[in-house]
Amino acid sequence: MPNPTPKFSSLIVVVILHCWLNSAMAEAAMYNVVDFGAKPDGKTDSTTAFLNAWGKACASSNPASIYVPQGRFLLGSATFSGKCSNNAISIAIDGTLVAPSDISVISEAGNWLLFENVDGVSIRGGVLDAQGNALWECKNSGQSNCPSGATTLEFTNSNNIAISGLTSINSQMFHIVIYGCQNVKVQGVKVMADGNSPNTDGIHVQMSSDVTILNSKIRTGDDCVSIGPGTNNLWIENVACGPGHGISIGSLGKDLNEPGVQNVTVKTVTFTGTQNGVRIKTWGRPSNGFVRNVVFQDAIMVNVQNPIVIDQHYCPGNKDCPGQASGVKISDVAYQDIHGTSQTQVAVKFDCSSEYPCSGIRMEDVKLTYNNQVAQASCNNAGGAALGSVQPQSCL
Repeated sequence: MPNPTPKFSSLIVVVILHCWLNSAMAEAAMYNVVDFGAKPDGKTDSTTAFLNAWGKACASSNPASIYVPQGRFLLGSATFSGKCSNNAISIAIDGTLVAPSDISVISEAGNWLLFENVDGVSIRGGVLDAQGNALWECKNSGQSNCPSGATTLEFTNSNNIAISGLTSINSQMFHIVIYGCQNVKVQGVKVMADGNSPNTDGIHVQMSSDVTILNSKIRTGDDCVSIGPGTNNLWIENVACGPGHGISIGSLGKDLNEPGVQNVTVKTVTFTGTQNGVRIKTWGRPSNGFVRNVVFQDAIMVNVQNPIVIDQHYCPGNKDCPGQASGVKISDVAYQDIHGTSQTQVAVKFDCSSEYPCSGIRMEDVKLTYNNQVAQASCNNAGGAALGSVQPQSCL
């Protein structure tokens, strides 16, 4: 029998590909939350619809996608749990998710949107509006009966997570929390809250490894990025911070038995009008924690109160301070190519533990000014070296 002609062979290939694509499309699991009863009117509680869509996606043996179209969707506190039957669930958001105006509804749960024990989940786009303004006003007024508040978006005990193009506004407390996770990439996010909004950290990372935060803008009332105990292999690059309290490792050392922080890189960051720039803060009490192998590189400070600071006597509000030597051991921290302006005369302050002095502090090509003059540096129990041009003059 003669071989098929090239034209006939191409036709066979086309038919096979067409059948394969049709089969793949038939097997693809796609879920629109509107099909589950969600209403884009900003008034109808769509929590159950979102949870039902998640349940279908989680139960699918094939990769699944959840779609949130344009509009405002009212959601109460919701927990999206694994373990799922697949490890590739994408959530595409074109609309806005809005929390109830009654601040106590999600505050009682402590979380607004919680993902736990999931693998391979990605969130792309969308706006999360937690409507936390009323809670900020309550706390700032000094009332004692204010709710504690809720985290807007948290991933806990999860792996292979991607968050991109997401905007979080008006969180009651922390905007995005990564806790107990591995392999997380946060890219192109925007965080917005008033500069006087208490405890509204932009992104908090704790007990997690291999986390990357890229190309993001964070305006908030607390740390733009806060780095808690047990963080390992964290890379932060191209982040604009302000207003806010800067990028902070800590606070650490509140507990005696606490995992350390290591292998952290903060690169190409801009701080504008922030309380701090790059900061490490630990409580003054016994602890077996540590901070080591940290690089702060290529940072621009624009009118920052405390551009470079290590504070091992951290005690917010100076109330009930432990008043002891910090047990957290800080070593091998590099400050490279850091330039800009300080609101205060002391632009570099290393206030380290008397029992475990900071060691291996390295400053290279630093230039910080105060009122168009060279700023000052202050060192207490800190050892290291200065390389290249360093202003203010090193006190290490």
